[in-house]
Amino acid sequence: MSKKHPVVAVTGSSGAGTTTVKRAFEHIFYRDGIKSAVVEGDSFHRYTRVEMREKMAEGMSHFGPEANRFDKIAELFKTYGETGGGQKRYYLHSTEEAAEHNARLGCDHKPGEFTPWETIDQGTDLLFYEGLHGMVVDGDVDVAKYVDLGVGVVPIVNLEWIQKIFRDNAERGYSEEAIVDTIMRRMPDYINHITPQFSRTDINFQRVPTVDTSNPFIARDIPTPDESFVVIRFSDTKKFDTDFPYLLSMIDGSFMSRRNSIVVPGGKMGFAMEIILQPIIERMMDARNV
Repeated sequence: MSKKHPVVAVTGSSGAGTTTVKRAFEHIFYRDGIKSAVVEGDSFHRYTRVEMREKMAEGMSHFGPEANRFDKIAELFKTYGETGGGQKRYYLHSTEEAAEHNARLGCDHKPGEFTPWETIDQGTDLLFYEGLHGMVVDGDVDVAKYVDLGVGVVPIVNLEWIQKIFRDNAERGYSEEAIVDTIMRRMPDYINHITPQFSRTDINFQRVPTVDTSNPFIARDIPTPDESFVVIRFSDTKKFDTDFPYLLSMIDGSFMSRRNSIVVPGGKMGFAMEIILQPIIERMMDARNV
């Protein structure tokens, strides 16, 4: 961990809602004039898209250490905390991303491949990671110990499955049978490498639907934010001096469920993230100058 060069990690499985948290942080960084070094979790995959398809046929999942470079994540977080620098790369999700980075770097990589490793720009205020493994620990590799603020985003598992089924069917054209097969194949790595991270995070945002999701495999639609609550759990309320009375006064319809947990309406999730996280980030920036 580092006061001079803090590392912020947002971790959650695919379709969990990490994009919503990323957007909240982007708003905070913009308002406060913070220059962040953004790192995507997908860039630490071990294999290209073509190679991974072959590995998946052998039973490998995207969640485990066999498919990811946990050591490179830990190395980057440690180096950034010590020096404010490090090496990053990009996983090219689409033709548009490939064209953008190929033009910038003068290379010729296809979607599903990686750009070359490059040096993070000097003068950034913090490192911001968003992906699957921001708080992972595996054997001797401990990513979590280099993180100054860890944020988990994790809907209850049935809701997560519903979101995955709809996304993979609508965006990727996968059949329901193929999606269910993927869920089953990933389950051991999900249990061993994804869920333990949420016991190491500083704050968790868990969306809980208020409609019946007891059989996610027959659901006809994804519960909307207004059909949900978000449970926000703080691992240590003293660490960030959490002001619960203030939060309750600011977020209409919120209430305390435990001494370290506040529940907010699903439609207020983005707003709640910003008013909770902005003071924490501002204190981090103040501490850099002490």
